[in-house]
Amino acid sequence: MAAASAAGPVANVFPFRDARAAPDPVLEAGPEAHGPLPVPLVLDNGSFQARAGWACPGPDPGPEPRLQFRAVCARGRGGARGGAGPQVGNALGSLEPLRWMLRSPFDRNVPVNLELQELLLDYSFQHLGVSSQGCVDHPIVLTEAVCNPLYSRQMMSELLFECYGIPKVAYGIDSLFSFYHNKPKNLISSGLIISSGYQCTHILPILDGRLDAKNCKRINLGGSQAAGYLQRLLQLKYPGHLAAITLSRMEEILHEHSYVAEDYVAELQKWRCPDYYENNVHKMQLPFSSKLLGSTLSSEEKQERRQQQLRRLQELNARRREEKLQLDQERLDRLLCVQELLEDGQMDQFHKALIELNMDSPEELQSYIQKLSSAVEQAKQKILQAEVTLEVDVVDSKPETPDLEQLEPTLEDVENINDFEPLFSEETPEVEKPVATVQPVFNLAAYHQLFVGTERIRAPEIIFQPSLIGEEQAGVAETLQYILDRYSKDVQDMLVQNVFLTGGNMMYPGMKGRIEKELLEMRPFQSSFKVQLASNPVLDAWYGARDWALDHLDDDEVWITRKEYEEKGGEYLKEHCASNIYVPIRLPKQASRFSDAQAPGKGSGASGGGAGEQA
Repeated sequence: MAAASAAGPVANVFPFRDARAAPDPVLEAGPEAHGPLPVPLVLDNGSFQARAGWACPGPDPGPEPRLQFRAVCARGRGGARGGAGPQVGNALGSLEPLRWMLRSPFDRNVPVNLELQELLLDYSFQHLGVSSQGCVDHPIVLTEAVCNPLYSRQMMSELLFECYGIPKVAYGIDSLFSFYHNKPKNLISSGLIISSGYQCTHILPILDGRLDAKNCKRINLGGSQAAGYLQRLLQLKYPGHLAAITLSRMEEILHEHSYVAEDYVAELQKWRCPDYYENNVHKMQLPFSSKLLGSTLSSEEKQERRQQQLRRLQELNARRREEKLQLDQERLDRLLCVQELLEDGQMDQFHKALIELNMDSPEELQSYIQKLSSAVEQAKQKILQAEVTLEVDVVDSKPETPDLEQLEPTLEDVENINDFEPLFSEETPEVEKPVATVQPVFNLAAYHQLFVGTERIRAPEIIFQPSLIGEEQAGVAETLQYILDRYSKDVQDMLVQNVFLTGGNMMYPGMKGRIEKELLEMRPFQSSFKVQLASNPVLDAWYGARDWALDHLDDDEVWITRKEYEEKGGEYLKEHCASNIYVPIRLPKQASRFSDAQAPGKGSGASGGGAGEQA
């Protein structure tokens, strides 16, 4: 089974890598970018990751794309005040601390925020060594979405021609570039492309080498929704680790620990077996600190700490007693002064002082003086005994010596009982239990582990069963069946002979087997089909765009020049084997609109004139 887990570390415990992106160096264009003809720049503009590089002519077209970075940016808090400006891609390092600040130019897989798109292009040109101050003197091959809206292409062309001053541009679909990169050259072929990326999953029928745009279908589910679903599953399962279950870690689990079940229901039944669960569960180790309070202290250190706390409490109590004694003494002195007024015969001042003290009679004054005097005497005695009780309390806080002395006769009694009744021999370890409690009984590392079991197949399953996350959409198999039913039997047989899988969300182990199983169920008995996975589902779109640029360097029929942009508008597109179908905007002519507006006026005027004549 393709779903079998690889042999991992001991007991299937895997630490999170929490990889941080390294800042991209500012490269130089190099001599290969300055030939007799301007060398094209290839930009794979993906919603998850952007890839940029050169298409250098010659026997060696160059390595993989020189620049790969996340298609997100974060604006600094003080960008307009001389502080840190916007940060893009790999300059962000770890995304989690900045998750609330991240912005993407994409809505689904269509760039709609061209201000952020400009930041991504600036970052690409700067780190490839292209000066974008005056203009970018290189043709650009840019990938776009299937059936890209004309407005999005218009804004992109305006950005490239007006802001960067490029000489020409060519647009192509990323999954079609990947398709043509994996087939033999100069072979016109038909097939079905299943492309699943970060935000969307597309199914594209190809007839005689060209896209059949009318029958393309999109499912609004991809790797982003799978990561969000996995995060909700694990946060519900481990509410104590809510903050540690981040989207970046969920993407790591998806990329390295998830797989697609060939039969989802049967695979769930396997997970019900304890042995299967124990052998296939992946325990993801969260970072934790092993330094707990008192966990590494010896018995003497614990006793010393206990004594320090006791001394601190006694000092605090002594300070409070002294403060209370001082207040009581001051009040007692005042009452005694009032009593002296009575003894000296100064009755007017004595009655005035009683009113101030809120007392009614000399007897009440005398009673209060007696109570306060006894309270002061008791407080003085407690303060005098504080030093003695401190030493006594410290000795009493050590239970080891008296407890051991008391246990000796108990142990002898137990041994005597065991001599007469052997049944009690099994209970002798109970006497040693207080000694055994010294050993740690709580495994802190195990508490910080996420047991990822059925979640390994539940998260990738959403593109086949969108109802798992409450989406009212058809899955990949249903959509595939719907597209095939729109063609004749002969065309269906031709399409299923070349089912091509591409995109980062198609890299799960078992994906090819699952698509083959779905096709086996929907195709007629003993009919044939063939499923092929891209050699590199992530980078093949860029490789295909580079190969296409090298093959069409001098072909003006596929490049949009600046002159054509100014004449025909930004939404204009020249079609080629890997492009969208160009459907121009059909607006009514200005003259016909003017004549339509004038016609009702004439009629109303004529009728008005007739009415006037009748009047």
